[in-house]
Amino acid sequence: MKEVILSADGDSIVYLVPDVVADNLEEYCLEFCSNWLCNSPDAEKYRKGRILCYTERDFIDYLNVYAFPDYESKMVKNLGWTDLEENLPEEYKDYVYFNF
Repeated sequence: MKEVILSADGDSIVYLVPDVVADNLEEYCLEFCSNWLCNSPDAEKYRKGRILCYTERDFIDYLNVYAFPDYESKMVKNLGWTDLEENLPEEYKDYVYFNF
């Protein structure tokens, strides 16, 4: 398990996710928001007409329930507003980051 930073136009949050997700974060995030949310019957609750309503917490739920049920992805720390990665604390500067 590795730490990554996720946000949804709000606070930057450190999450612990499976290594393969951390190593391919953009790919997994885009699969979630461009494919799974739009096409899976399990994602119906995120669809409001033609609008998708979700946050990074929903991505973590997707990982835990559908993609990697044998691993527990979870929040580690809320870094607060970091201006979309521009003002990350020094110890997090090298973390993989994705904003939904």
